[in-house]
Amino acid sequence: MFNVGDEVQDLTKPNLMCILDLFFNITEYVMAKVTWKSGTMLAPLPPALISCGTTDKPNVMTAAWTGIVCTEPTLTYVSIRPSRYSNQLIRETKEFVINVPTVKLAKAVDLCGVKSGRQVDKFTLAKITPAPCDKVSAPQVLEAPISLECRVKEIKSYGTHDMFLAEVVAVDIDDTYLNEAQALDLSKAGLLAYAHGFYYALGKQIGKFGWSVEKKSTKRKRAARLQAAKAAPKRSTETAVRKSNNKSAAKRRKAGEYGRK
Repeated sequence: MFNVGDEVQDLTKPNLMCILDLFFNITEYVMAKVTWKSGTMLAPLPPALISCGTTDKPNVMTAAWTGIVCTEPTLTYVSIRPSRYSNQLIRETKEFVINVPTVKLAKAVDLCGVKSGRQVDKFTLAKITPAPCDKVSAPQVLEAPISLECRVKEIKSYGTHDMFLAEVVAVDIDDTYLNEAQALDLSKAGLLAYAHGFYYALGKQIGKFGWSVEKKSTKRKRAARLQAAKAAPKRSTETAVRKSNNKSAAKRRKAGEYGRK
């Protein structure tokens, strides 16, 4: 300690300005980014099993370049290299199925991404089951929790890939993942994700759309509806859920696509 005029300053206690300066310098260092050239760095993505062909002669491949384009009408896409066997089959039939993968299907997902359907029956090799669909001739993967039946509307060629724009004409759900209110609950499905060449198991659910601004009264009402659904007979439950879903859909349409525009 030493005297500065009439003041006494303790050198073992850094002043506030020094602390703030140190904090912001550290923060700036930690949050620094480097710039790379353009690349496919969007992640995570679903390493979807894309099934095509027919139930008599089925084929399946793995593609992460897939997603939703529009809600109404429900449009999706998958991008496939022109050299792939599946590209040829989808061009011929104009139909395919997007099957959402789980951790249990991880080995099959990888295998279907490295083997060609020209040489082997990948359904047999991967030990997965082709099952008939309701609206398209292409098979679905029976073991997948969700299968989106798709009908091609347009094909666009972009450099290395052809993009198949398609309408989702039906969705097949494994009823194992329907809760007491007959709503889809994938928290126990163990969904599989893909990021930059590696597979990951998705973690636990931490919230839902809008939970950051949800009122406590809304949470209580939802909990009460769930309790009522558990206690009600199955027929009453299905009716209540259908009305609730219709009401929620109407609200979304009024407010805009999952939020105010």
